[in-house]
Amino acid sequence: MENSELAEYNTDVFSMVIVALINKHKPGICLYPATIMGRDLAPRIATAIYVGLTADCTGLSIKDGLLLQSRPAFGGNIMADILSPNSRPQMATVRPNVMKLSESADNVAVVINEDIKINKNIKRVKVIERKIVHDKASAKIENSDIIISGGRGMKDINKFKILEDLAFSLDGMVGASRAAVDMGFKEKSRQVGQSGTTVSPKLYVACGISGAVQHIVGMKSSDIIIAINKDPNAPIFNVAKYGIVGDVHDIVPKLIKAVKKRVKK
Repeated sequence: MENSELAEYNTDVFSMVIVALINKHKPGICLYPATIMGRDLAPRIATAIYVGLTADCTGLSIKDGLLLQSRPAFGGNIMADILSPNSRPQMATVRPNVMKLSESADNVAVVINEDIKINKNIKRVKVIERKIVHDKASAKIENSDIIISGGRGMKDINKFKILEDLAFSLDGMVGASRAAVDMGFKEKSRQVGQSGTTVSPKLYVACGISGAVQHIVGMKSSDIIIAINKDPNAPIFNVAKYGIVGDVHDIVPKLIKAVKKRVKK
C-alpha cells in the first residue's frame, strides 16, 4: 500500500489497514518483526481479529502443515514450541537477526497493490517533532559487524573497560551479558540476549561469558563466534567456532596488542 497516511507509523492506522487486508485475503500465516513497532502493532491486530500471537520467536518451521513457533520460556531456561491449530491466521513476532537471509531462485514473491480507504479521524496520536542523533555512543549494537561482549567474568567496571580498547581497535562495539549489565558494567542498551538485543554480527567475541541460554539466544546466529573463558566446560564453547580457555584479563590485552601491530603493518 502507498498512502500519505502511512508515512509515519501510527498504531490505529496501521492496524486498521492490516486487519482489512487479513479479512480480504485470509492468509494462513502473518509474521511481524519483534521491533518496537512490531511489538506494538501485532497484539492490536490479534485482539481485533480474535487470534493468538506468539511473541519474540527465535525459530520458525512448518510441521504437519502448521507453523511451529519456537521461543524461550520460563526466563529462558527452556525453549517452547507453540502450535496454533484452530485459529487463522497463525501470528508471531520474530526477533531481528535470529535467522540468516536465504536465497532461492525457485520462489518468487507476488506483490499485490491494494487501495484501502483510510479514515484520518481514527488517529489518536500525532507526531509533533522528531529528532535523530547520529553519533557512536547512540549507535545501535545490532547494526555493528563486530561486537566484543563481556560478562560476569570481567569482575568489575574498570577491568571491563579493556573491552572498549579491543572494540575500538577493531572498529566494533561493546556488548554485555545480563549479569554484566546488572552489575553496572554496561548500560542496558548494550545488553545481548533474550531480555536485551538479538545480534548477528560478522564477528562476536564473548569475554568472560559462561553462555546461559538467555544469552546464547541473542547471539548464536553470528557468523563467527570466539569465546574466552577460564572454564573449559562453559556452555559458550558449544556455539563458538573458536574457543580460548584462559583468563580473559591476560588474553584480551594480548589480542589488542596483536591487532594494533597488524594495523600498523
